[in-house]
Amino acid sequence: MNLQLEGKTALVTGSTAGIGYAIAKGLAAEGAHVIINGRKAMDVAEKIKDLRIATNNNGITGIAADFSKKEDIANLLKEIPDVDILVNNVGIFNQVKFEDITDEEWFEMFDINVMSGIRLARHYFPRMLEKNNGRIIFISSESALNIPVEMVHYGLSKTAQLAVSRGLARLSKGSGVTVNSVLPGPTMSRANEKDLNEQAREKGTTVEEIQREFFETRRPTSLIQRFANTEEVANMVTYIASPLSSATNGAALRVDGGVANYIV
Repeated sequence: MNLQLEGKTALVTGSTAGIGYAIAKGLAAEGAHVIINGRKAMDVAEKIKDLRIATNNNGITGIAADFSKKEDIANLLKEIPDVDILVNNVGIFNQVKFEDITDEEWFEMFDINVMSGIRLARHYFPRMLEKNNGRIIFISSESALNIPVEMVHYGLSKTAQLAVSRGLARLSKGSGVTVNSVLPGPTMSRANEKDLNEQAREKGTTVEEIQREFFETRRPTSLIQRFANTEEVANMVTYIASPLSSATNGAALRVDGGVANYIV
């Protein structure tokens, strides 16, 4: 299927690894000019080379920006004044008991996971409306619906993304701009793979056993009973970024393996 992305410019935040990298690869494979992002210029340069080779697309560039620093965001917006597709993927997570989450951790989680997308959308959304064309996609999580007890602050940030996404979608009414959220479930990203290996070492067991225990105790409602791979999430995002998805707006689209135990 031709997703008609050739000639489109896409910015994917937090895209030097994991889901973000897979999304950048998916968009680039469809012919889009993709701008990747990471905190370190060296990582960005390395991933640009990898993506160009993997997709045979030389229209891949990048920019280093730390989304915990407002000056980095201001520089990014100056360097990249306009895009056709914005994928708000950058985010952090950590497992902390609720009573141990400090004020600083609450604000950091909200600032990076929520305000990063708000700051970019505040700049790009009006420009998309002027052109009567554009796509904004928030990479949320099943944790937005199924708040994880081991990281309540993360769940709150992902629910907030749904609110922002839906609000912007309502503001796009009658235009050629769409705003949607994609909700991955447990996904084998670089961070999760590292975490699983560390747990296996600490407990003196196998990664497979740690995964089995995870789905048995923490995500028992999963219907696929496995971690999704990053490409499975990227496939959804690539379609939603395309002109073919023009009738999908204001949606929270689950790629969660059925974890969220709801009909809608």
